[in-house]
Amino acid sequence: MNIEIREEGRGDREVIRRINEAAFGRREEADIIDKLCQSCSNLLSLVAVADERPVGHILFSPVTIETRTASSNGPGEPILGMGLAPMAVLPEHQRAGIGSQLVREGLKRLRAASIPFVIVVGHPEYYPRFGFEPASRYGIQCQWEGVPDQAFMILVFH
Repeated sequence: MNIEIREEGRGDREVIRRINEAAFGRREEADIIDKLCQSCSNLLSLVAVADERPVGHILFSPVTIETRTASSNGPGEPILGMGLAPMAVLPEHQRAGIGSQLVREGLKRLRAASIPFVIVVGHPEYYPRFGFEPASRYGIQCQWEGVPDQAFMILVFH
């Protein structure tokens, strides 16, 4: 099966919603995408196409890491990067490498755009293959309660 990865185009929004609802078995992720698309302008939204049919989607949206100054432990300069979420593949196309292709292509484009880092809350068995590691290694903590340390990961582009 030949997979093409392309940027989201006009008319893709509804099929992206259906892909996410089918992959996750609920509406929440699709609703998050809608809200992000309404409130953010600097998104990277990629679609995986097989046989001229969209079968997967990945979204990267802006995130900020709040730093602390060493001298006062007060607010420092915010560092802008991107967050990966969600990533979805239609159930009948899962475990065929499409998700990996989406992640790799997105990371390649973000690196080329000089984005300094990407954050993900995801499966600790899956994302390290792309270079993600626990964000806690950099002293970065998740703002949401209940997220396991090993699930909150970062990829720093050097």
